[in-house]
Amino acid sequence: MDTSLVIMAAGIGSRFGEGIKQLEPVGLHDEIIMDYSIHDAIAAGFNKIIIIIRKDIEQAFLERIGNRVEAVCGKLGVKVEYAFQDMKNVPANAQVPADRTKPLGTGHAVLAAKDLIREPFCVINADDYYGKAAFSSIHDFLVNNTQPNAYCMAGFILKNTLSDNGSVTRGVCKVEDENLLEVDETHDIIKTADGAEAAGVKLDPQSYVSMNMWGLTPEYIGLLEDGFVDFFDRMNAGSVDAMKGEYLLPEHIEQLLEKKQVAVKVLPTEDKWFGVTYKADKPVVVQSFRDLISRGVYAQELYSDL
Repeated sequence: MDTSLVIMAAGIGSRFGEGIKQLEPVGLHDEIIMDYSIHDAIAAGFNKIIIIIRKDIEQAFLERIGNRVEAVCGKLGVKVEYAFQDMKNVPANAQVPADRTKPLGTGHAVLAAKDLIREPFCVINADDYYGKAAFSSIHDFLVNNTQPNAYCMAGFILKNTLSDNGSVTRGVCKVEDENLLEVDETHDIIKTADGAEAAGVKLDPQSYVSMNMWGLTPEYIGLLEDGFVDFFDRMNAGSVDAMKGEYLLPEHIEQLLEKKQVAVKVLPTEDKWFGVTYKADKPVVVQSFRDLISRGVYAQELYSDL
């Protein structure tokens, strides 16, 4: 069965500062985090890579990673395709403020690739490291799943996803018998001496959280399109901030769960997340990859073992 990895790489990264955080070099040979995700996805069996970027970073992206990945994938028989997230790509009669600069969210990003998604797919953030196990688990789920409205999510442990350098946003999950019941998109989560908290409220550090790593079917795209129309209806009604409101995958999937339109299996992973939310995160990420290479998790020449 064909399966795709969809990588959302169009975000701006307002907390990162100057530069394009998705393109920050972190590997021995200046690989970026996305290189490791692509490597792990191919190793798990994914045979198509769809990368969602913005037109204004296309040239920098191709020079930094795109040309290299296309060469590697070409030798392995893995297809690489690009989609472009554009603020003008919205439903008919929808209005986006002319002076809005903030992207419309992860749901909008996936819709940018709707014409390329024809098979079960895994969607991830470009600037998050997920670990090998999650890709294998999601791929196995997708190739064995026969239900169009049955999805999966990599369930990370909250304590394994925090930054030492500032607050993060995580989808804190309510899970029962490995089935996802709720996703609470929680902002400003900070690491504390005994766990984590947000807005002064303690959080269970062993909670499952969503890191935007979902296993979805192509039928999901239709539901996502319907939800985008509803998003703009709510924006027009004033219940969504026209300048800052975002159409987010976790929130949309939770709405579908509430209506009992879909089921989501949580696939537990103990892997430690890391990423470059802040500039100060980069040295830790660089060292983390060096540790993984020294332990033999990755070859010194990243793609040489595929």
